[in-house]
Amino acid sequence: MLRGFQFVLVVLMLAMLALLSAITTMHFAIHGAEVKVPDLRGLTITDATRKAASLGLNMSVENRYYSVDIPEGHVLNQSPAAGTVVRREWHLRLTESIGPQKVAIPSLTGVDQRVSSIQVRRAGLELGSVVEMPYAYAAPGTVIAQNPAPGAAGVERPSVSLLVAAPPTANTTGLVMPDLTGQLFSNAALAVTHAGLKLEPVHTVQAAVPAVGDANSAAPPKPPVQIGAVISQKPLPGSRVDASTPVELTVAE
Repeated sequence: MLRGFQFVLVVLMLAMLALLSAITTMHFAIHGAEVKVPDLRGLTITDATRKAASLGLNMSVENRYYSVDIPEGHVLNQSPAAGTVVRREWHLRLTESIGPQKVAIPSLTGVDQRVSSIQVRRAGLELGSVVEMPYAYAAPGTVIAQNPAPGAAGVERPSVSLLVAAPPTANTTGLVMPDLTGQLFSNAALAVTHAGLKLEPVHTVQAAVPAVGDANSAAPPKPPVQIGAVISQKPLPGSRVDASTPVELTVAE
């Protein structure tokens, strides 16, 4: 009986030792594949590549920025940050310094998009985003704005983004001018603005008192004009208008 108990105890102890050994092996296997990201800032791209490779890490240059503090060809920033614990084969993304700005930003406004793209590259800059906008005051394909501005100094990235004129879209929207006469100016003005029309400064005229009609006349007397009411309008009721149409109201005072 005692020998059986001792045998079971020995088996349990061996099992615990095997479990502890497995846990220890797993711990070293997991943490042995982890490394701490080094601080690559300020190193040349070549030295940073070697240092990352020695730790089993991959890296690539994702962006390039001007810098007055970090020399050209050196690491300006990195992701993940130094000290971060990652697994081997992790990919590091670097930002390379291209030194202080030496290139003047050319003036491209009014220039054809293709020509401006060539000028950007000849200046040693990169072409950033190119966005089109309907614009009736320049030929389609002409640059109407740029960022950074011409001659700008202290810019961050060596790229120029362009805003290019596109053909103006046909205005197919419109509405029929309502009849606003007889309405109070406040109500008429609200109707004009809600319709998306442009309200011009109001004109005022002295309200005329209608003459008393002949007692023998069959025509009914004209009602008096209400102070603050619209007595005339331009465009006339029924006219076709759009957002660019100015609306002029004449109001009795």
